[in-house]
Amino acid sequence: MWFLFAILSAVFAALTSILAKIGIENVNSNLATAIRTVVVVFMAWGMVFLTNTQRGIMEISKKSWIFLILSGLATGASWLCYYRALQMEKASKVVPIDKLSVVITLVLSFVILHEEFTAKSLIGCVLIGAGTLIMVL
Repeated sequence: MWFLFAILSAVFAALTSILAKIGIENVNSNLATAIRTVVVVFMAWGMVFLTNTQRGIMEISKKSWIFLILSGLATGASWLCYYRALQMEKASKVVPIDKLSVVITLVLSFVILHEEFTAKSLIGCVLIGAGTLIMVL
């Protein structure tokens, strides 16, 4: 089931890029990010109430709060930079560079989370990096 959600995530991320590129025409990128964020907030809280999981908020540990807040700040910074880049350049150039996050995530998961970094991971990182370079040059 995780694979289906991962595929759907990729599809929605692709749609996000295309819809954002169209939507930010003649709109300040920071304002566009704020509008998008409000929509995401309503959607996320809507799912919390739809699934009746709002009571779980009191059970979240201090450590989880800290890291969820830090993750939110990283997401916000990513979105602000992403929208600004999209406003300045073609989506077909911005998106591949944004997807270098896969390589960075693999490296950070090895360094910070101590996850296994295999030959397959290394080959994948090299191929993604090379593919990105080919697409943007």
